[in-house]
Amino acid sequence: MIVKSFKFWILGLCSLLLVQANAQELLNYPLDTINGEEVYKYEVERSIGLYRIGVNFNVSQNEIIRLNPQLRERGLHYGEILFIPTGRPVIIESKPQVIETVVTETKIYSDEPVAAVVDTTAAQDTVPPTDTIAADTLRADTRRVVELALMLPFESQQTKRSGNAERMMEFYQGAILALRDLQNDSTLYRLRVYDSERSERRVNALCDSTELDSVRGVLGLIYPIQIERMAEWCELHKVPLLLPFCDDIDLTTHPQVLQFNSTDIQEADSLCQWMTAQDSAAHFVAIEVREADLAFSIRVLRKMMKKNGIGYTGLALRDLMIDSCDYALNAEKENIIILHSDRFQNIRMVLPHLAKLQANGYKIRIVSQYSWQKENIDLPQVYTSMFKGESQHEAYDAAWSESFSGGHVSEAPRYDLLGYDLMQALVKWIEAGDETVSGLQSDIRWIQVNNGGFQNACVKVVEVER
Repeated sequence: MIVKSFKFWILGLCSLLLVQANAQELLNYPLDTINGEEVYKYEVERSIGLYRIGVNFNVSQNEIIRLNPQLRERGLHYGEILFIPTGRPVIIESKPQVIETVVTETKIYSDEPVAAVVDTTAAQDTVPPTDTIAADTLRADTRRVVELALMLPFESQQTKRSGNAERMMEFYQGAILALRDLQNDSTLYRLRVYDSERSERRVNALCDSTELDSVRGVLGLIYPIQIERMAEWCELHKVPLLLPFCDDIDLTTHPQVLQFNSTDIQEADSLCQWMTAQDSAAHFVAIEVREADLAFSIRVLRKMMKKNGIGYTGLALRDLMIDSCDYALNAEKENIIILHSDRFQNIRMVLPHLAKLQANGYKIRIVSQYSWQKENIDLPQVYTSMFKGESQHEAYDAAWSESFSGGHVSEAPRYDLLGYDLMQALVKWIEAGDETVSGLQSDIRWIQVNNGGFQNACVKVVEVER
């Protein structure tokens, strides 16, 4: 009995030492600091309690509540961001990192360790790149200076950066090229760049300081919790805030917000108008992608199709994959496939199967939310989108190659072109208040929403010639 007890004691001690050793290894979550203490930023998942979170991070519930005192009053909410201690000491430098660029003065707003920011000499893999100020910018003292701010989650404080950070870098680089094309002998555009990450605290600190007092326009921000505070600041200072990706903000309460992304209703209405105008010989087939974040937009589309008397056949994605979809197709008519997804991997997954159907004699076209300009896709296609179908990027691509070391990602919509278009749109709004902008990739037409903010109304179906 004594021997068995001793064995259990040894096993327990080994387990404790192993847990303590593992606690020193960083988990794959975004990092932040609070009062000199390094913390994880954890988004609360569904059906999880405080006890389970503590077990997963190997910390006590009291430690979690210490950093998140709101839990004492209202408990745990799905989707909120919690700060979880990592147990590692942090050394914070007193000044934020400042980076100079070709045409602008840019700044990464960060009270985090500068050592955590990776090498700034490679444009494609880092926070906005270091470069030499061009000779013509030395005349800044003789020109009118217009200051702008770009706020995106570059993830500069994370040891392992995601693909989203790379897209944000592309967006940034497109914005830089736009400002280079816009500035002239009378005006210099100066850009302040802030790594917003996913931190509400960071945006609050900016709004509470005088950092942005000279800024005349803000481009960026993704997360609603950040946008709400910045929108309030922009309304107070009468500064436009252009949102490049978010479409779930109540524009009626934010008169200074310009929203680029179209709403579900706008997209569904555009698609239904196009379908109504098609030849009666067309047969519509809707593929069920079953993406959780598209559930609402799919319901909106179906409701509007029913309202407009548009019939369609539903096709399960698995049936398409195992070649058992003949029941949904019509051999005599043109089958227009509605793939309600803006995710490139979904398109790539579906296209080979559609190409096989086309090879078997079916007439196939596909309708989706975006158009891919540079992809080699052997199908005649139609896309419902705010993006153009024409290819007019050659001059821009040459400027890109000249200014940056790497090539752009082939996925479209191209984030560099989007950054270029939206920075041009923001400047045009500030300088002229114009409500229509024609860009490389995106036509933008602003309409006001119930005396509140403005949304892009340029959503249309585009024929893509192959």
